[in-house]
Amino acid sequence: MKILISVLGRFHAFDLAKQLNKHNVLYKINTTFPKFKVQKWGIEKNKIQSNLFIELIRRYAPKFMKKNITNWAYHAQAVSNINLLKHVDVYIGWSGSSLEALIEAKKNGKITIVERGSSHYSYQMNILQEEYAIYGTSFAPNKKVWQRELKEYELADYISIPSTFVKNTFLQYGVPEEKLLLNPYGVDLTHFRKVEKKDKVFRIITSGNLSIRKGTRYLLEAFDQLMLDNAEIWHIGSIHDDMKEWLSHYKNTNVYFLGHKPQNDLYQYYSQGSVFVLMSLEEGMAMVQPQAMACGLPLVISTNTGGSDLISEQGREGYVIPIRDVEKLKSVLLELYYNPKKLVEMSRNAQKRVEKGFTWNDYGDRYIRNLNEIFKSE
Repeated sequence: MKILISVLGRFHAFDLAKQLNKHNVLYKINTTFPKFKVQKWGIEKNKIQSNLFIELIRRYAPKFMKKNITNWAYHAQAVSNINLLKHVDVYIGWSGSSLEALIEAKKNGKITIVERGSSHYSYQMNILQEEYAIYGTSFAPNKKVWQRELKEYELADYISIPSTFVKNTFLQYGVPEEKLLLNPYGVDLTHFRKVEKKDKVFRIITSGNLSIRKGTRYLLEAFDQLMLDNAEIWHIGSIHDDMKEWLSHYKNTNVYFLGHKPQNDLYQYYSQGSVFVLMSLEEGMAMVQPQAMACGLPLVISTNTGGSDLISEQGREGYVIPIRDVEKLKSVLLELYYNPKKLVEMSRNAQKRVEKGFTWNDYGDRYIRNLNEIFKSE
């Protein structure tokens, strides 16, 4: 079995490549990142194709020209796989940037898998349009990308997805269940671990790009209304342009926007928290969730973060609540605030949960099992 991975950017492709390489089935990873970046995952140089020019153009061209080059970048990355396909049995490509490669692979009898890291594209676009309307603004989907995604879902033999939430959105839009390969993402336990908390502040941690999609306003609204003593929020990550206007009117001296932090330092920040909150409108499986759990943080998350699979039962490793439900979020945060013993127990449970079944090795083993089952059925 020889496998080609293609990704525009990075996402979790390097973690997947590392796992497939460990199982001696990786032929090449084709990415727009430079080779030295990929080599940090232990991938040999001769197993990396770098289309760095695509990355440079899509990052810097918009600064000098008005034209949207997303469609070009997706097409260019997909086409760059065509000469590589003759060497492999399986093509794994990221959604959006795989269409032309899928067409060629299908002509030549290759097994094709699309990696989809978010909900079904139609679900994603529809809920984002709905949410932007709440803010009194508009969200204009890229219709060409939308069409590409739907065509990719149709052409692919299989679609690899990270959560039951994502699976349900694909079923909702008529994709056959037998086409879906459910495989939750992992966490690197060498990078994410718990260290001693230095104070007794009830500290809510949230992370990622602060955007309309992330639903952070619902956390901020709940926190403002609760007015808890000795409590604060740390947001770790950048702030998206779509939230800057809303945040310009937001004032709370107990909410700290810490900005982007290197991934290798995140455990130090997470370990100073009491609970991790993510109220996203839509995710695949936000990888910050298992990372936070590895650092001893129970989760309080929306149904749409993809994190429901990480929680074995309500109140054990965390809580799953409906999107936009400020009242329910307030209720859960109050329960944890007034029950420090329960918080300690949930912290231990969260760590134990991700240590068995949610590491990158577990993810890789599941991927190999899925591939073996596919080959048996061919």
